Amino acid sequence: MGKPLDTEVIGLAAAFLVIALVYAAVGQAGASGYIAAMALVGFAPAAMKTTALALNLLVAAIGTFHFMKSGRLSWRNIYPFVILGFPFSLVGGAVHLQKELYYPIVGVILVLSAAQMVRSALRKGATVASPSVPPFWPALATGAIIGFFAGTTGTGGGVFLAPLMLVMNWGSAHQTAATTAAYNLINSAAALIGAYAYWNALPTSLPFWLFSVAVGGSIGAFVGSRYLADRWLRAILAALLLMSGLKLLW
Repeated sequence: MGKPLDTEVIGLAAAFLVIALVYAAVGQAGASGYIAAMALVGFAPAAMKTTALALNLLVAAIGTFHFMKSGRLSWRNIYPFVILGFPFSLVGGAVHLQKELYYPIVGVILVLSAAQMVRSALRKGATVASPSVPPFWPALATGAIIGFFAGTTGTGGGVFLAPLMLVMNWGSAHQTAATTAAYNLINSAAALIGAYAYWNALPTSLPFWLFSVAVGGSIGAFVGSRYLADRWLRAILAALLLMSGLKLLW
């Protein structure tokens, strides 16, 4: 018989379930939330990165499935971001940056992105029409930069891609959520492969946590892909960006 689960493991499972539920509703997989939760209990950086990527991968797969099933996923919108996003995430997964430099920079970016999302969520009247697809060359460069950036930090990159797509008017909130779900899936897989040297840091409680995020991610992705209005998607994403940014800056 295995060792009984301690309160820390159960507490993180509950936190991960809620994080996955909320993030999956807007096409995100929750890596920044998982990292924040693990940081509060003192996880080592290698364990945080690999665990967040593993959880991210599962929730992103669930989200991609639901957005595809609801007819909101367009592979034409996705592939320009992942052509270079995958290899750059693979390289980034093997790189570890000093958090003293990285966290403040990313924290500021997330907070500023949250402010832009609040503005768009509160905007009255008709929004500017979006292009039918993201422009190829800018999307190619964006996928590469965010892919490497995400791979080094243990995130799938969707938390950076989503606000950029909305600010650049490359799609509606639902289109953005569907695109970032698939982007998170592909880049999380690449980054986790790239971080193979640190797989021994994965905690033994990971299967229990994977089950938790599967439950939360399934509920969130189902609701977000079908029932949440565009404005609510933007507002929820803004709150998530703000909380993640402030956590990094704290």
